[in-house]
Amino acid sequence: MAALAVSGLRALKRLCSVALFLSQLYVLSGRAGSLMTTKHSQTQSTLAKSLTSTSTNTPYFKAAETTEMPSYVTKCPSNGLCSRLPPDCMTCNTNFSCIYGKPATFDCKVKPHVHCVDQNNNEQENFTINMTCQFCWQLATTDYVCTNSTNCMTVSCPRQRYNATCTVRDHIHCLGNRVFPKMLYCNWTGGYKWSTALALSITLGGFGADRFYLGQWREGLGKLFSFGGLGIWTLIDVLLIGVGYVGPADGSLYI
Repeated sequence: MAALAVSGLRALKRLCSVALFLSQLYVLSGRAGSLMTTKHSQTQSTLAKSLTSTSTNTPYFKAAETTEMPSYVTKCPSNGLCSRLPPDCMTCNTNFSCIYGKPATFDCKVKPHVHCVDQNNNEQENFTINMTCQFCWQLATTDYVCTNSTNCMTVSCPRQRYNATCTVRDHIHCLGNRVFPKMLYCNWTGGYKWSTALALSITLGGFGADRFYLGQWREGLGKLFSFGGLGIWTLIDVLLIGVGYVGPADGSLYI
């Protein structure tokens, strides 16, 4: 009986050790699984963050920086005298204390990307220019260029005017807008020569050649069939063309 009891206790101890081993193995396998799951989730979150930061914050390719130069740079001579630069190449402070018609000094600064030098060939940005105190529309007619009109009569009484748009020349400095409107006399030409019209009037005026040349067909036919108004019309046309009273039919000026 004692031997059976001892063998039973031994068997019970073995069963307990086996159960303890299995329980420890189960606990260890659960910890390993949770550890693997945690690492996998951390890896996925890290990958997601890297993808998000790459797509939203820092682009893979940088945008190319613009290298386009301002349009005014083409008008500005490189390394020329600052005082000789065109007005489009500089910005100047208006001197409101200047007296009209008198010389005045203006403080100026070159625009970006413009390079100029002084009298000693030293590069500078700030400089002064001297000019007459007057507005651009008060300049002499030789200091600006205006548009021409081809639809107004130059030979009329009183002489017709037209609305022109004038632009100051690049080397001229003045106050106010450099582009301004102005009323000018009609002064366009269609290519007719005064000398040719006068010569035709003297030699072939009795046949209306002068009127035909000037584009006045009805007057030319009248002179042709009336033999120059028996010479009277011919003499009158010589005088009128000679003084410039009779001109081209399109209203233009003689060359």
